[in-house]
Amino acid sequence: MTSQPQPSSVPNSVSAGPASDAKAFGAAALLTFASGMVALIGFVLVHVFGVILAIAGIVFGLVWWKERHGQMLPRDLPGKSVASLAVVSLLLFGLVLLMV
Repeated sequence: MTSQPQPSSVPNSVSAGPASDAKAFGAAALLTFASGMVALIGFVLVHVFGVILAIAGIVFGLVWWKERHGQMLPRDLPGKSVASLAVVSLLLFGLVLLMV
């Protein structure tokens, strides 16, 4: 006779809720978009050497983000951080449009 494991009374959930998931998804998308915009700006300005400098800037920015929040995408990411990241992404996109 085999015994079946008993379900625990505490749910083992990674998610902190739908709002937390939406903020994490938005932050991941915006970090990727902003990194691409920085690389594109570097390429437009100085071509290959600009991309190398942009990659260094991207690494610096991502390390700063991780140090500020403890993780790249923490469970309790503040909405203010996601909103700030959206504003910076829009500004970078606008800069790219002006340069092209």
